[in-house]
Amino acid sequence: MPAEDEFLADPAELAVKLGREPDDPKVLAALRAASRRFRGQVRHRVTQVVDDVVVLDGTGQESLLLPVWPTTAVTEVLLDGQELTEGSDYSWSEAGILRRLGCLWWPDRLRCLQVTYTHGWPNSWEDGIPEDIQEVVLERAEASFTIPVGVQSKAVGGQSVTFGAQAASGATEAWTKAVDRYAIRTASEA
Repeated sequence: MPAEDEFLADPAELAVKLGREPDDPKVLAALRAASRRFRGQVRHRVTQVVDDVVVLDGTGQESLLLPVWPTTAVTEVLLDGQELTEGSDYSWSEAGILRRLGCLWWPDRLRCLQVTYTHGWPNSWEDGIPEDIQEVVLERAEASFTIPVGVQSKAVGGQSVTFGAQAASGATEAWTKAVDRYAIRTASEA
């Protein structure tokens, strides 16, 4: 069986939707592809990454956003190579806000901050990957499993089925909203 953190949704749930076994290689391949696609579009792993090191631009403001949330730990903040102290120089929130303390602002300079932090959701769908992520990944996996690539219309024995371009490509409104919500954030969003 593949590593649990490889998938952003439960293979058993997809298998039930498709009337297949949870260890069916085609079910697993569809879920793996949908999970990879989601990760690629949000530009991060989604599941927990421990001690990720990022170099950030200063904002010239009191607060800045770390690129990926939820933030579960900030272990080091270096400003121009000098280590800052949590509680007196900065504070942080689960939402990924890094705030400068002591009536100070982050400098308005490029690449002046290096932050080591832990972010993401627990490494399984059972432990906390948001349900909206799970849902769109399952929908995308189901669509890729059931809709032949490049087919928008199919007629068999007097019955006709037409698939919309969104269903075939995976860019449904729910998918787009989830990608927008969980994508890497930029300093301009602070």
